[in-house]
Amino acid sequence: MTEILLVLDPSSIEPEEGAPSPDRIVGGTPTNRTWNFEDDGTGLYSGIWESSPGEWRVDYTEWEFCHIASGVSVLTEDGKEPVQLKAGDSFVIRPGFRGTWRVVETTRKLYVIKT
Repeated sequence: MTEILLVLDPSSIEPEEGAPSPDRIVGGTPTNRTWNFEDDGTGLYSGIWESSPGEWRVDYTEWEFCHIASGVSVLTEDGKEPVQLKAGDSFVIRPGFRGTWRVVETTRKLYVIKT
């Protein structure tokens, strides 16, 4: 059954465990958990993502809206100044963003992705 109202409650599903690809890791040993609540089959995803400290290369081909629920991370676009993101911050990453994602303090974000 498709729900019209989707509440992102991490206690309602088991998270997927993962980590950045080893060839992308710049520092540390980051691991992550993802609670993917929405996958409508058309390239729309939403959920909660959490990562332990570490840094890795990113290369976005999709749009992503993010809201940091807890923790501190630093996003650095290639050739640009680092941007610190902390609990309460919201932002959009556009396709073509290339750089690094560094988790300073375990970070949990809410996301909506459109591929």
